[in-house]
Amino acid sequence: MRTIDDLGDLRGRRVLVRSDLNVPLDGTTITDDGRIRASVPTIQRLREAGARVVVCAHLGRPKGAPEARYSLAPVAERLSQLLGAPVAVASDTVGDDAQQRVAALADGDVVLLENLRFEAGETSKDDAERGAFAAQLAALADAYVSDGFGVVHRKQASVYDVAKLLPHAAGGLVLAEVEVLQRLTQSPARPYAVVLGGSKVSDKLGVIDNLLGLADQILVGGGMVFTFLAAQGHEVGKSLLEADQLDTVRGYLERAQQQGVEIVLPTDVVAATAFAADAEHDVVPADQIPADRLGLDIGPDSGAAFAAKLAGAATVFWNGPMGVFELEPYSHGTRAVAQALVDADAFSVVGGGDSAAAVRTLGFDEAGFGHISTGGGASLEYLEGRTLPGLTVLD
Repeated sequence: MRTIDDLGDLRGRRVLVRSDLNVPLDGTTITDDGRIRASVPTIQRLREAGARVVVCAHLGRPKGAPEARYSLAPVAERLSQLLGAPVAVASDTVGDDAQQRVAALADGDVVLLENLRFEAGETSKDDAERGAFAAQLAALADAYVSDGFGVVHRKQASVYDVAKLLPHAAGGLVLAEVEVLQRLTQSPARPYAVVLGGSKVSDKLGVIDNLLGLADQILVGGGMVFTFLAAQGHEVGKSLLEADQLDTVRGYLERAQQQGVEIVLPTDVVAATAFAADAEHDVVPADQIPADRLGLDIGPDSGAAFAAKLAGAATVFWNGPMGVFELEPYSHGTRAVAQALVDADAFSVVGGGDSAAAVRTLGFDEAGFGHISTGGGASLEYLEGRTLPGLTVLD
């Protein structure tokens, strides 16, 4: 992929940067600014090169029309603080205000366009409609930098089509993410352990399928574990269960045994009477969950066992929390895994999304991990071996 260096002298040139600024909000308060912080180095590099920086991004899932609750104004304020420089925010995406603000930029200035998904053309499945919106974006710039790894699995106007209209390059964040994922998929240092959590097995079918031929160990926690336990014939009470995936999971367990991949499941879980922090809860054997309870975390013995497995790994990929980490009584399994990665000598990758949020929410120093991805779904699709449009267009 081309890099920013390949774009030549950028002084005085308008550079459109596709960043991933899709952060969680509580009203207008940003609750986790990790993606904004990850976007800063590329934007700062372009500023220092004298470029006139036009940042574009999405927030939430508006349906192709403006919605005040999804405005990027709070993001612009935080980005300004992190850059130590003012960041103007346009009131539209490619309209009069955006055009005027871009025209007024001086070398090193930054403007943030309003939410890309306020425009139906951004996510349209119609190539012509999407291409027309990409042309409007391209008209605002002289070059394009793709730096939002979290969206490179989407064939969208700002990710795919605009790169075909302008001289283009991968930003530092995208390059770093690809380098890490290549390290996970091309001759990883062994033993290679994968920790999978989160709510649903169905979200990770492709990853499990691909990693069965690559990983040495797969440790399973989170809500998805109850489908594994049920596939083994165990009672899971009121726990989250994807009954339509039982046969698939049984197939994975058989394949793992045949291929010498160790599947590690919890031996105990925290089972509660309700999905609430103040609900009555106890640690019970994983194969004896009471019929009137639901599992909300792996238990302490499982946390210790997972940590022991990870202590001997050379490479670890972790995607998905071990329990409902947002509620303190059910956060200990996720904390145990995070601490194990900090303590291990392994090259550790936290696979974005809820895992990255958990690391920050639970107060861990990000420097304790080899890499914290901003990718989420994009990382998983890469690990599935799928083609990512936002990367292929940069080749």
